[in-house]
Amino acid sequence: MEQRQPRVYADTTVYGGVFDAEFSAPSRRLFEEVDAGNFVLVIFPVVEEEIRSAPDVVQAIFAAYSQTARVEQITRETLELQASYLELGVVSRNSLADALHVAIATVAGCELIVSWNFRDIVHFDKIRK
Repeated sequence: MEQRQPRVYADTTVYGGVFDAEFSAPSRRLFEEVDAGNFVLVIFPVVEEEIRSAPDVVQAIFAAYSQTARVEQITRETLELQASYLELGVVSRNSLADALHVAIATVAGCELIVSWNFRDIVHFDKIRK
């Protein structure tokens, strides 16, 4: 019986992280794991929209991976979960996009969320909520 590969959601910071001194090594490592078939990369229109204002090199990384990634859409369930995260204070009301990132990944069944946003997405206190 073939084992399903874990689904991983990488937010916008990870694509840009490839070209950032602090996050280059772990960002590249994630994409190497995707290339090796150890993870299924899941992308969403919200990341595509955010990438449009990124430098060309970041857009190129995203474009390369969007060809083979699993594309998920925003659904009513996603928007309801986003609202719940905001209402419960999981993320601040100033972080609508961050709440949407987490809600989309959750509804899409991603086992992992990779982000370099330590304040609102991958902060220890936020994860427990």
